[in-house]
Amino acid sequence: MATLYLIRHGQASFGDDNYDQLSPTGWEQARVLGRWLAGKVHPDVVIGGDMQRHRETVEAIASGYRSSFPDMQVATGFNEFDHTAVVHRFKPEWADRERMQADLKAANKPAKFFQQTFVQAVDRWTSGDYDSEYPETWPQFKARVQQALDDLVDWANGGDVFVSTSGGPIAVIVQSLLGISDRKALGLNEVIANTSVTRVLYSGRRRSLAVFNNYSHLEAEGPEMVTFR
Repeated sequence: MATLYLIRHGQASFGDDNYDQLSPTGWEQARVLGRWLAGKVHPDVVIGGDMQRHRETVEAIASGYRSSFPDMQVATGFNEFDHTAVVHRFKPEWADRERMQADLKAANKPAKFFQQTFVQAVDRWTSGDYDSEYPETWPQFKARVQQALDDLVDWANGGDVFVSTSGGPIAVIVQSLLGISDRKALGLNEVIANTSVTRVLYSGRRRSLAVFNNYSHLEAEGPEMVTFR
């Protein structure tokens, strides 16, 4: 059976004007992953969403991998959901960036406060009670990711594939493979580490989960390299 390597992007730039770019830690995480993969895995195809953090993660992996590495081809179906829209529908005042930063600064633990708010915002989005308010609903997001996976499997035709994507699509794919609930899938999303590798074995439309959320390459470098946002 061939393998899909679902790679979550490196740490993005939370708090910066452009969240979508990798942080310095994110660049190093992906270079570490490239060094770890070198000599072990030789991808036939490299795919990524068209978000900046997906492209930069592939660039950094390639720099760590060093030997011949395929150019990334774009598949927008592997893009993350619009987390900004999801948060702003739950907390409209945070559409004002200065207000959001002031609220976070005033919190005792800003990162924890943001994470709690984000979880509540996602719960609202996935409830189905407010679908008319979102540019992409939770069911539409899941269908989009699943279609991207189906298209990739058909197109890859049995090759080993790297996919640079985000936590949301990885959680949705694992959900479809294991038949778990939305609630459990969202719980998985919260623990997917930056540059972690999830392996899916496939043969035609037959698929099985082999490895979930492996970030041993980061742990070998040091605990400070492991991040989840």
